[in-house]
Amino acid sequence: MIKIRLLKKIGIRELKRIAPGYTSDAKYVVLHRDSQNHALIDLHLISLETPYTKKYDHYNNNTIKRYLKILKEGYSFGAYDGDLLVGLLIAEPRSWNQSLWVWEFHSAESHRHRGIGKKLMDAVMEKARKAGFRIIVCETQNTNADAIQIYRHLGFRVEGMDISYYSNEDYPDGEIAVFMKRRI
Repeated sequence: MIKIRLLKKIGIRELKRIAPGYTSDAKYVVLHRDSQNHALIDLHLISLETPYTKKYDHYNNNTIKRYLKILKEGYSFGAYDGDLLVGLLIAEPRSWNQSLWVWEFHSAESHRHRGIGKKLMDAVMEKARKAGFRIIVCETQNTNADAIQIYRHLGFRVEGMDISYYSNEDYPDGEIAVFMKRRI
């Protein structure tokens, strides 16, 4: 039986095991137009002939130090199968605008399609509601169509994009940051 509890510690090996990356058969093409009188950013879902594969390579000692600091805030949760961490949600509060930013949200491949993501999100929503937060923010990429669909299923909606969030070469063919939000 899967138990959800506060996440107190995390290591590089656990992150790499639970969240190695993703493969997507679809992506959202981003159209950006900007003129003096009109600005437009549009997403359009397309199927890919060749799946897009992303391997996460940002897990290092600095990431772990940052995440351990965030865990102390008390808004991050783990899903445990016995003593084995099989899912996680790492969230950081932003008190200036009463938002909670989710930096990592993953289930181990061996434990997907069991409702673990919903349980993790329900736990953080309840804690955020009690603490007086107004919104939860998640960031993903236009190339991760499955993540966008999962967030939508969990009550989030697309509320922003950043065409240069990861690099100055993101637009038009690179990874575009998609920000999804759920009001509490």
